[in-house]
Amino acid sequence: MGQLPKSPVRPLAFITPAFHNTPMPPPATNSVGRVVLASFIGTTIEWYDFFLYGTASALVFNKLFFPNFDPLAGTMAAFATYAVGFFARPIGGIVFGHFGDRLGRKTMLVTTLMLMGLATFFIGVLPTYQQAGVLAPVLLVLLRFVQGFGVGGEWGGAVLMAVEHGGASQRGWRGSWVQAGVPAGLLLANAVFSIFSALPEAQFLAWGWRVPFLLGIVLTGVGFFIRLAIIESPVFAAAKTERAPAAPPIIELLRRHPRNVLIAMGARFAENAYFYIFTVFVLSYATERLGLKKAVLLNGVLLASAVQFVLIPIFGALSDRVGRRPVYLGGALFLAAFAFPFFWLVDTKSTPLIWLAIVVGLIGHSAMYGPQAAFFSELFGTNVRYTGASLGYQLASPLAGGLAPLIATALLSWSGGSPWPIALYLIATALITLVSVWFAAETNRRDLGD
Repeated sequence: MGQLPKSPVRPLAFITPAFHNTPMPPPATNSVGRVVLASFIGTTIEWYDFFLYGTASALVFNKLFFPNFDPLAGTMAAFATYAVGFFARPIGGIVFGHFGDRLGRKTMLVTTLMLMGLATFFIGVLPTYQQAGVLAPVLLVLLRFVQGFGVGGEWGGAVLMAVEHGGASQRGWRGSWVQAGVPAGLLLANAVFSIFSALPEAQFLAWGWRVPFLLGIVLTGVGFFIRLAIIESPVFAAAKTERAPAAPPIIELLRRHPRNVLIAMGARFAENAYFYIFTVFVLSYATERLGLKKAVLLNGVLLASAVQFVLIPIFGALSDRVGRRPVYLGGALFLAAFAFPFFWLVDTKSTPLIWLAIVVGLIGHSAMYGPQAAFFSELFGTNVRYTGASLGYQLASPLAGGLAPLIATALLSWSGGSPWPIALYLIATALITLVSVWFAAETNRRDLGD
């Protein structure tokens, strides 16, 4: 990694924030740790809600909401509704980013959390196709859209609350704890789902799959009260007192920072596509194509999520020392090299090797995901930071993550069951990320209030 060139920190026009010499008052006593904890817990709950749908798409929804299709078509239909949530995320990023840049970060965090919790709860009480006919999948798609809309606005607020408190020296570390909420949510979602998927299949399909969704409302209540207790970002509060933005954040963003929006989008391609292949598509691939039990895959994802939970903060802290770019580029290169070995290991049908494949894959993913929160936040000025970080992050979500399981399923059918086209598709996403990050400026010492 020492061979990679490191771009100097320089005030280029496209990355210079609108607020100059903005004072950064010190946060209240213990507020930094409290804010990071609140962001982490809230993000964990929101991603618990979001990942439940992904697991259910691979194992349940194709049978209960699309029963008239053959197995392959039912799985693709379920993944298509799964992708709807990703296409809603940029819209949520724009809407909540606008109000987050105008009104503040905290209010948006509370709003998005409640929106996600209610959507997840209502999925748990939906009638199936057998009970309500075509209305059932229509309602499922609608609620998935609401989930995506909520999570599209939540990420930017949670990240900014963490990185805009405190100084620059540990910004990657603080932001990485928000990122660690993603494997924590995945861990929690798959753990709960694993418990109920152990029921006899008839009971699981009748009512067992609903319980994890219904439990989401309890977790939402906990996160709601935790987030109410935090204070507003001091960087935003100081900038707001200086002057109000002259134009809507989205307009000012696209006028001043279009290059950085594209950089953030490109940086997400490999990270997002690989993650959903490793954690969602692999469930249907191994159970339907290889005939493995779903518990084998769910346990593998659980193990990998636990490892990733530890590694994400480590890579975030490493990016504080050596820079965002070297760590991010290393993760993308590693995943490009691992695309074919991942499927070779899974195709052995050996439980330990399958678990190894998922764990190693998420190690490479962690190297990108750890520094990502701070990296994206540092690309934009205070008055458009919520909108910019959210839009760059979320615009890639439907193209990379949302479509990944659907594209992989189609490629698998086209190849007659061989995964080699999927591996090539993953390598292509890694190349997009490598090019994007290579042309980014190093940001790890940038002053967010300057």
